[in-house]
Amino acid sequence: MSRREGETLFGDGTRCVHGGQSTPAPGAPLHPGPVFAAPYHLGGADSQGADHYGRAGNPTWRALEAAIGDLDGGRCVLLPSGMAAVSTLLHTVLRNGDGLVLPSDGYYATREFVREELGGLGLRVREVPTAGPWEDDVFDGVRLVLLETPSNPGLDVCDIAALAERAHAAGALLAVDNTTATPLGQRPLELGADIVIASDTKALSGHSDLLMGHISVRDPELADRLVRARTLFGSIPGPFETWLVHRSLGTLDLRLARQEANAAALVEALRDHPRVSGLRWPGDPRDPAHQVAKRQMRRWNGVFRFELADARAVEEFVQRSELVVAATSFGGLHSTVDRRAQWGDPVPDGFVRFSAGCEDSADLVADVLRALG
Repeated sequence: MSRREGETLFGDGTRCVHGGQSTPAPGAPLHPGPVFAAPYHLGGADSQGADHYGRAGNPTWRALEAAIGDLDGGRCVLLPSGMAAVSTLLHTVLRNGDGLVLPSDGYYATREFVREELGGLGLRVREVPTAGPWEDDVFDGVRLVLLETPSNPGLDVCDIAALAERAHAAGALLAVDNTTATPLGQRPLELGADIVIASDTKALSGHSDLLMGHISVRDPELADRLVRARTLFGSIPGPFETWLVHRSLGTLDLRLARQEANAAALVEALRDHPRVSGLRWPGDPRDPAHQVAKRQMRRWNGVFRFELADARAVEEFVQRSELVVAATSFGGLHSTVDRRAQWGDPVPDGFVRFSAGCEDSADLVADVLRALG
């Protein structure tokens, strides 16, 4: 649902519901179903640009790409998972000996991929905490700066616009992992970033039942390179999963509103709880990241963090809760907790990433307080 000159610029909810939809026609479904074809009928010379093979293109992909690209403010390239988006981007942009900056406190699998799978490229990798310090020499000789803000799992924040300006001055591209914020919560391309990546497995699809990812960019040439890489790598999303994401996107605005309300209520309820420490949520005016976050984020989401005494305390909390379950994802309808130390994140054993779902706020707060004892 891209905007053309003279058209109305609709709000988030409208764009989520109508994004990527086809022009209404008598007898056509409101939301066309997925296209499962592998080969397509080939025509003559006048059919250039038409679909010919399922690895190279699919109309179901293009519909969702149009919707997400409109929200991101760029051209979207769909991938089958968040890590597929990360790996495709790094393989496409980086060459032997290039400099790469990664968040030292971001998603652990990104750092593991660079170490284990790109080690042969001789990359000069620098790791910087999301909150810095961002010294001037960090950008020297760098090809790509990858940010993750708010970071996962610590929920620290960095200034996208300021870092984009510094990266560009050094001749580097700047990419932002926008998974936690979603395109409704933050639009990095409008803040000066060149690239947005996200795991759409999380809040964008929001039902904890599929994997998906995407990359959105401002440069058409880079978009074409990413599409070519997707085709050659065979890193393609399934049409049914793509259709499910597009269907789920229609409620993103509504889901985020409830998740944000639930997170705000829980943060307030847990603020002075004797068993809780290290409470962080960028939407909290008392959070150290709040001032930077509110300058660049358009709205908050349902993910916050806190610490309990140890791993056993987290396990007992989950056992006592009727509504909260342990799961290693976030952004879904159900409230979940993830004890991140078990996956290798450098956090205390009792560190909890809490994803507030879409339950009634009063029920959720009462349940969490009861489970904490």
